[in-house]
Amino acid sequence: MKLDFVHKQSAHCECGVTSNLINHEFKKSGQTISEALTFGMGSGIFFGYLPFIRINKLPLTTFRCPVGKIFKQVTSGLGISVKWEKFRSMDKAMAALDRELEMGHAVGCRTGGYWLPYFPPSLRFHFNMHNLVVVGKEGDNYLISDPVFPDMVECPAKDLAIARFAKGALAPKGSMYRITKAPETLALEPAIRYGIKSAANAMVKNPVPFLGTRGIGFLANRLERWPRKFDTHTTHLLLGQHIRMQEEIGTGGGGFRFMYSAFLQEAAAILGEQRLVSVSTQLTESGDTWRRFAVKAARNCKGRATENDSFEAMGDTLRTCSRIETEAFKELLDIVS
Repeated sequence: MKLDFVHKQSAHCECGVTSNLINHEFKKSGQTISEALTFGMGSGIFFGYLPFIRINKLPLTTFRCPVGKIFKQVTSGLGISVKWEKFRSMDKAMAALDRELEMGHAVGCRTGGYWLPYFPPSLRFHFNMHNLVVVGKEGDNYLISDPVFPDMVECPAKDLAIARFAKGALAPKGSMYRITKAPETLALEPAIRYGIKSAANAMVKNPVPFLGTRGIGFLANRLERWPRKFDTHTTHLLLGQHIRMQEEIGTGGGGFRFMYSAFLQEAAAILGEQRLVSVSTQLTESGDTWRRFAVKAARNCKGRATENDSFEAMGDTLRTCSRIETEAFKELLDIVS
């Protein structure tokens, strides 16, 4: 039991799953959407520093929208109907997955990546928001299109079941989803405009001080106080947590900015709006600045900090990110209004 599914590697799991599932649905028509276009239409770009939410007992920093929003917004914006299911029973969840495969459906699943045995040990950590597509079953092994890997992979049924019911923060609870109905053609322009407007509003019109571009400045102010408030060990733990959230989990802060830049270039061609190319350059600059911040933070964690890596210097780097992104998203609002 194996579907004729075209696997394509991507930088980010939810965007990759979304584009691969939609491209599979529109395979006969020849229409395709890229990972970057999916990210933009889904208003994936975001920022939030949430010290009251803990991941591995340390504060959460997020550089993207909540998990699931990209898939839901893209499919809704393109007029695609989707079936979502969650389960309390592991046996029922796996039986439901098998039924969908027998009917010839590609099925998206949310999992705890730590429990997937095809992940190299060095890349395993407890992260319950990893998306993949199950496209077949041979014996007791499932054939999986995991978009962060270059080729299809296999996973034993018992391991996939454990991953689908991983415990801890944001537990997936056996979540699975599939496309049930789609229009004949993909109307991209309205979805692109809505995606840009939604993301820009969340970034520069958010009233909450720790979200959007204001949230980047909020983190800068907090970070500068860490050495005075905490001992060196705790300070390094906080910095290390931020680096993981920025550079290792998902596509990371800089990576998401580069992806959004690529989206704006595609959107410029589709909408015939060249001002988007200029904003694309700004988002690339922001991505580079986020990466410079990560290097400064890593030097501090490793005890190799120079005078240019002080906490004040890191705070100033974050404020530069905030300024660039504020200007960029205000310009985007002006373009799509």
